[in-house]
Amino acid sequence: MAGRYRPMLATPWAGPFVDDEWLFELKWDGVRGLLTVDDRGARLYSRAGNDMTGRYPELVRGSLPADVVVDGEIVALDDNGLPSFERLQGRMNLAKAGQRRIPVPVSFVAFDLLHAKTALIDRPLEERLERLNQLEFPGGFVIPDRFAGDPHPIWDFVAERGLEGIVAKRLGSRYQPGVRSGDWRKISRVLRTRAIVGGFTAGTGGRADTFGSLLLGLWTDDGLRWIGAVGTGFDDAALLAIRAALDEMIIADAPFIPDPELPTSARWVDPSLVAVVEIKQWTRAGRMRAPVFKGFSDHSTRSVTWDSEGPAHAP
Repeated sequence: MAGRYRPMLATPWAGPFVDDEWLFELKWDGVRGLLTVDDRGARLYSRAGNDMTGRYPELVRGSLPADVVVDGEIVALDDNGLPSFERLQGRMNLAKAGQRRIPVPVSFVAFDLLHAKTALIDRPLEERLERLNQLEFPGGFVIPDRFAGDPHPIWDFVAERGLEGIVAKRLGSRYQPGVRSGDWRKISRVLRTRAIVGGFTAGTGGRADTFGSLLLGLWTDDGLRWIGAVGTGFDDAALLAIRAALDEMIIADAPFIPDPELPTSARWVDPSLVAVVEIKQWTRAGRMRAPVFKGFSDHSTRSVTWDSEGPAHAP
């Protein structure tokens, strides 16, 4: 019977490097998922271990390999066959914010094999990948291309197409469930972070009925640290849906650690939504510079911390 695992995590890395001891592949812009197929059927689990089979039922249909655990990414592809985080929002957490789900098709990018009738996590990377390539999957599943030694061909592709980045994986390395390991390195072209929504400001003009910006923070040992506000990246439908959700979450007191720069006229909300934003950089004061809202994440709010998402996390 296939076991339950937690995904292995990659360490941020500053930029591409050439090394014959490494494989390089695309960093897929989607939702991490573990596909488990055993005598109880096929299930999809999130990075936090939550069952998300019901969100993506088409991925557990058809003739799947038996008795396997496959690590991968759930993605929505655009018209050019490239991953689109914005498209995936139709199937993700804008639904949490009150928006009706949009029937956007998704695919599963299978990039590692943890179990195939027997546990494989202690086997070297290249053996796991060879076993993965031998499996037969139904439509909707993708096994990605990899480049050995030199990442620049795929890095150039990422830059040309405006994609998120690449991942480097050390040859011979074992799979370390739940560990952020130096054997995997994520090299980002854009700086993307997750943050907790703790409040919002009033909108003006055409946004008077929705909101101006979301106030964001990251958990520290002392509480929720304010890191700034994001007011761009929302379309009209998102503005209305998010405001409706915010109205259901209003609380009396600020959830943030006191900060003299927090807007005094803000409305405070229960810190239970995780936003995804792209930023140019972090300021010395620990604020986001030029943030753009990209959507919501299904990560546990308590996992969104200053240590995991703040300036020290940036490549």
